[in-house]
Amino acid sequence: MKFILQKKSLILSIIFFVFSCFVFIFLYKNINNSKEISQLAQEKWQTEALQRDNTRSLVNSIKTIEPERVLLETHFIQNSDVVPFLDTIEKKAKDVGVKAEVVSVDITKDSSSLIVEINASGSFETIYKLIMLLENSPYNLEFISVNIKDSDTSVGKSSQWTATFQIKLLSFINQPQQ
Repeated sequence: MKFILQKKSLILSIIFFVFSCFVFIFLYKNINNSKEISQLAQEKWQTEALQRDNTRSLVNSIKTIEPERVLLETHFIQNSDVVPFLDTIEKKAKDVGVKAEVVSVDITKDSSSLIVEINASGSFETIYKLIMLLENSPYNLEFISVNIKDSDTSVGKSSQWTATFQIKLLSFINQPQQ
C-alpha cells in the first residue's frame, strides 16, 4: 500500500510538474508578448513626443521671426494695399511742409511695379526734402521723372516751386483678385 501511495504521489507530482511547466510557458509567452507590445507603445510614444517637440520648435521659430517677417512685409506693397502707401507719401509731404497730391496710379504692363505720379508745391528746400524722404523710404522706389519749376515770378516774395514726380514702386506685389 505504501508503494501504491508513493506511486500515486509520484504520478501526482509529475502531473503537477507538467502542469506547472505549461503554466510557466504560458506565462512566459504572455510576458514576452506584453513586453513587445510595451516596447512598440513606447516607440510610438517617443515618436509622437518627438513630433510634438518638433512642432513646438517650429512654432517658436515662427514666433521668433515674426518681427522680421512683418518688417520685410512693410517693404512691399500689395495691389490690395496701395492706399496706405499713397497716404504715406502724402503724409511725408505734409511733414516737410509740401502740399502734395497723387495725380495718377498705374500698374506697369508686366504687373511687376506701380507707377505713381505726384504733383507737389512748396519751397525748393521742402520739395528737395520730400525727394530725400522718398529716396530713403523703406520702399524700393525709382524716380522715372522729376520736373521742378519756379512758379512764383514776383519779386520780393519767397519763391514758390511746383514739382511733378513720376515714381516707379519696384517693391510691388500684384496678386490676382480672388
